[in-house]
Amino acid sequence: MLRLIYSFLLYLLQPLIWLRLFLRGRKAPAYRKRWAERYGFCRGKVEPNGIMLHSVSVGETLTAIPLVRALRYRYPMLPITVTTMTPTGSERVLSAFGDDVHHVYLPYDLPCSVNRFLNQVRPKLVIIMETELWPNLIHQLNKRHIPLVIANARLSARSAHGYSKLGKTMQTMLQKITLIAAQNKEDGDRFIQLGLKPSHLAITGSLKFDISVTPELSSRALSLRRQWAPHRPVWIAASTHEGEENIILDAHANLLQRFPNLLLILVPRHPERFPTAQQLTIQAGMSYITRSSGEVPNEQTQVVIGDTMGELMLLYGIADLAFVGGSLVERGGHNPLEPAAHAIPVLMGSHTFNFNEICNKLAQAEGLITVQDANSLAEQVESLLADESYRNYRGQRAVNVLLQNQGALEKLLALLEPYLPARSH
Repeated sequence: MLRLIYSFLLYLLQPLIWLRLFLRGRKAPAYRKRWAERYGFCRGKVEPNGIMLHSVSVGETLTAIPLVRALRYRYPMLPITVTTMTPTGSERVLSAFGDDVHHVYLPYDLPCSVNRFLNQVRPKLVIIMETELWPNLIHQLNKRHIPLVIANARLSARSAHGYSKLGKTMQTMLQKITLIAAQNKEDGDRFIQLGLKPSHLAITGSLKFDISVTPELSSRALSLRRQWAPHRPVWIAASTHEGEENIILDAHANLLQRFPNLLLILVPRHPERFPTAQQLTIQAGMSYITRSSGEVPNEQTQVVIGDTMGELMLLYGIADLAFVGGSLVERGGHNPLEPAAHAIPVLMGSHTFNFNEICNKLAQAEGLITVQDANSLAEQVESLLADESYRNYRGQRAVNVLLQNQGALEKLLALLEPYLPARSH
């Protein structure tokens, strides 16, 4: 009954959803495109009888990249459809995989849209990254006997408390899920308390640790560093949100007094913030270029604004140290393991609830430095730039945490095998 009420309310909300897409489209035009996909119209864009993987946005997509590549390698004859909900996630999928996978938006969780979508995709297996629980999608997959695996699943105490209010409805929904592969025992226990059968739970660790810097990426980063700043120190502030760019630029202004040739790479999280970052840099009186311009920084360039998609791991590879955004404001932070993979020191603000366990591991190992404001950020960056051995120590501590916690991908792939055709070796 609750699912029917939920569906009815979701139908009623559609005009507001259209308005929201239209308004968001003023800053990010991609939100005004491909609306048909959001209602399950994807004929000719997908190939049936393969694997479907859903990653809601950029963060989940980045986590899914090693998994998708491993599935392509192990099951080359199976088509893979990767769905997202946001244009930035869409762009990340296309830049990471190109024509290797099919990509469309996941439709809204309306019964007619979900049915239309599944009639086209007809997947053998559905994998949802982290914890995207859509009642109608889960119901239809169960009805069609399509296995559903929630991979890299996490469930905070706060989210679990919210879900617990659904009572029996939540338990019924969880029991329709084939397998939940949780990041840790605490997350797994919360799913069981909500009604998941213990036999449908596996603890794999976090897929976020299963990233690596490929030789090709390392070579490209080295080449770009030689081109951009062969004799200059470089720091990067990545995935920044509103309210953070000013702090970063204030810190950079202080640092330029000590290191006049210091170069900052500033990478806002969302494309709609690229113009804002440029304006703020101009207001700060700093000389800048944009990455998309193709220009090479000269001796007077103080800031490079990273306004391209899919290049963050490359840009991390250019820097001597990294600040990871969404953490000085209450956004919960972004993935600190991406810069850690390059063995460079990682700095973040105190708002890291999206990556709480990972940040705790890094902090305990001295691989993460917490800052509070522009002054403390400038102080910590100055300490790192002034002392190469200290900088290398912090970077090595960060990458060690990454290496010591890898292995979730292999565990997950083994769990997926029973739901996929036998591999030819």
